[in-house]
Amino acid sequence: MCGIIGYVGEGQATPILMDGLSRLEYRGYDSAGVAVLEGKRIKWEKTAGKLHELARIIKNADLSGTTGLGHTRWATHGVPSRENAHPHFTLRRRIALVHNGIIENHEELRRKLRKRNVKFVSQTDTEVLCHLIGVNYDGCLLAAVRSALKRVKGSYAIACISVDEPGIIVAARMNNPLIIGVASGGNLVASDIPAVLPYTRRVMFLDDGDVAEVRGDGVDISTLGGKPRNVAVRNVQWDVSTAEKGGYPHFMLKEIHEQPRAIAATIAGRINKSADDAVFADFGLSDAQLKKIERLSIISCGTSWHAGLVGKTAIEELARIPVDVNIGSEFRYADPILNERTLAVGISQSGETIDTLMGLRRAKESGAKALAICNVLGSSIPRMSDAVIYTHAGPEIGVASTKAYTTQLAALGLLAIRLGRLRGALKRGRAAELLAALRQIPRKLRKVTANDKLVKHCAERYKYVYDFLYIGRRYNYPTALEGALKLKELSYIHGEGYSAGEMKHGPIALVEDTFPTVAIAVKGRVYEKMLSNIQEIKARKGIVIALATSGDRKIRKLADFVITTPETEEMFSPILTVVPLQLLAYHIAANRGCDVDQPRNLAKSVTVE
Repeated sequence: MCGIIGYVGEGQATPILMDGLSRLEYRGYDSAGVAVLEGKRIKWEKTAGKLHELARIIKNADLSGTTGLGHTRWATHGVPSRENAHPHFTLRRRIALVHNGIIENHEELRRKLRKRNVKFVSQTDTEVLCHLIGVNYDGCLLAAVRSALKRVKGSYAIACISVDEPGIIVAARMNNPLIIGVASGGNLVASDIPAVLPYTRRVMFLDDGDVAEVRGDGVDISTLGGKPRNVAVRNVQWDVSTAEKGGYPHFMLKEIHEQPRAIAATIAGRINKSADDAVFADFGLSDAQLKKIERLSIISCGTSWHAGLVGKTAIEELARIPVDVNIGSEFRYADPILNERTLAVGISQSGETIDTLMGLRRAKESGAKALAICNVLGSSIPRMSDAVIYTHAGPEIGVASTKAYTTQLAALGLLAIRLGRLRGALKRGRAAELLAALRQIPRKLRKVTANDKLVKHCAERYKYVYDFLYIGRRYNYPTALEGALKLKELSYIHGEGYSAGEMKHGPIALVEDTFPTVAIAVKGRVYEKMLSNIQEIKARKGIVIALATSGDRKIRKLADFVITTPETEEMFSPILTVVPLQLLAYHIAANRGCDVDQPRNLAKSVTVE
């Protein structure tokens, strides 16, 4: 949520800021602004609405200067408006600030600042922080930021500039992502890697409590208490082209078609030479530590929670170890029973999902070991974990997750096999069969993505339907949940995912001849049960769009539409079956004229509660 970009160096800041903001649009926002320092004044423009509105406004404005800040805001405190948009300023605009996160004690601080005759022009918590820095300023911006941040409660990633200290950006983070891009001729501050990729692949990841003084020729990082910190510069493997559309009309469609490559990258190097076990280099936990684990507790949100449900079924089947799957926002306020024999698994595309981060932190405080399954190198969740499995999906720009989800499924499958072999619950021959099937998934995925003619037809036919039901069982019950979520996210049509066996306990009352049901009915342990559930729908004149295994003739006699996927092990079928559902949601949304890559009210990286 929200995007920060800052630049200090030899070049003009405004074009770099606008370019950086354009690469952060996927995070979700409803207003935008920039501020540039020139001489002894800060020049700025900001507006409610999308970035093209800001670009139109600044086209004829004089925003020259070599130090500046940019921001895209997702509204929390105060409606989307020019006044509430960032940057915010102290009186007489001596200091400018951009901020991601929430200052929880902003009302208390606001009252105290008003007693000092501070005037507020916005409804935001961010302006409170800006003025707090201002009243603490005594010639050193770094000291003023430290002093102010010691008084705030909540989460933040900030960057600020002062007319009294040209050529300096002070940045800090707490429970919100912030990186520094180390570039030739200048340095950058940003909330995510894509914003800096056109200028550098060398980045520094700030930790919670870090404060950085960023200059054009160097960076100094210290703690809130002033203790210097040595932070390594890391090389990012992505390049600009991987974060661009590459000829596709939307990032989401590109990312759907990238899934074969992403799955191949995720499993590469993680199958041993005998092809009968999974291996994880630099995993972080030893075999001896893993053998002591008696229970897994998965913590995740949204799409990653659905991946966790698939992982639960796989791990319990192959490793015979109990697994519970927790929604992060519930877990952090619950009373979980955890100990040193629990492995807490945090699943997050961005590695910054605040509820997952806090839930995992709570698990560690209870003595559990922590494992991160994540797509972003150096993000907060992997860095606080004892072990990490990176998914190698590459940058995912579309807000609705696609390749991040399927790579999470592949990573969880590998983990299930590894735990099963380690505990002796999974025989070598069966492990070899599963791994052989997993290696075939990229090839089979290419067939799925290349054949969406019928999906497009369904999308065109049902683009104005008000409700969909998605049903599945066992491994593909989470697929039903994920398919419904994609439809809601992208098209704003209500979709409900349900366990097919539970239909008789309520949802079947909705079935009629204008109500489509998407049934995931591929070959596997529950195939015959799914056929019975489809017959129940057809008996009530319901419309059925079935996802079936290639060559299945039985289901063609029952369903109105049949979309097929290649046969595979049931455990890996969700990787294949979810793709037509991603495409269905995509095409329905595109046909309805929806903003596919940036659905309304949503953000890519959810860093506030």
